[in-house]
Amino acid sequence: MYNTVEKDVKKQEPNSVGLFWSFVLLAIAIYFWESPLLLPIKYLTVFFHELSHGISAVLTGGEIARIELSFNQGGLCYTAGGIRWIVLSAGYLGSLLWGCAILILNVRYKQEKVLMNLLSIIFIISIVLWVRNFEGIVICSVLALITYLIPKYATTYVCDVILNFIALSSCFYAIIDIKGDLIDRTVGASDAARLGEMFLLPGWLIGSVWLVMAVIITYKAVSYSLKR
Repeated sequence: MYNTVEKDVKKQEPNSVGLFWSFVLLAIAIYFWESPLLLPIKYLTVFFHELSHGISAVLTGGEIARIELSFNQGGLCYTAGGIRWIVLSAGYLGSLLWGCAILILNVRYKQEKVLMNLLSIIFIISIVLWVRNFEGIVICSVLALITYLIPKYATTYVCDVILNFIALSSCFYAIIDIKGDLIDRTVGASDAARLGEMFLLPGWLIGSVWLVMAVIITYKAVSYSLKR
C-alpha cells in the first residue's frame, strides 16, 4: 500500500521540482568543492572520463587494455587500436555525455533505482574486466557500494534527486575540467594537446572547441529535462 501511494504522488511531481533540489545540491557542492565529502562525485567523473576513452576505442575497432584510477583524482585508460582522434576526444566529452544520458533517462523513464543499480553493475564489471590498480579497485568498489545502498534504503524521490545531482555534477565537473586543464593552464600531456599534435593545432584551441560543445550539450540536456 505504501509503495502504491508513493508511486501515485511521484507521478504528480513535476520534474522541475526534483531538478530544483538537485541544482541546490550542486550549488552547495560547488561552494564546498574542496570538501572530502565530494570525492565520490569527483571519482565518478574521472571514472566516466577513462571509461569513455575505452568505450570509444572498442566502438572504433580497438580494445581496452586496462583502466587505472588514483586517489588524487587522476586516471589512465590504456587502449589498443581504435580511431585515435575519437578516442582522445571521448574523455572529457564522454564524461559529460554520461551525465547528460543519466539526466535524460532519469526524467524520461522515472526508473531511479534501476539506473542506480545499473551504475553499481557497471562499476563491478569494470573491476572484473579492466581496473587493475589497487586505488582504482578501491574507488570503484566504494562507488559500487554507494550506488547499491542508496536505492536499497532511500525513497524513490530521494533517489531521483541524488541521481539528477550525480548527472548534473558530472556535466558541470567536465566543463570545469575542460576549462581548467585545457584552457586556463594547458597541460602538455593532455588529451587536447595530443589531439592538437595530430592536427597541427594548439591544445587550447581544441579545448575551446570541446568547451563550447560541452556547454551546448549540457544546456540542451537540462532544457529537455525541465520540459518533461
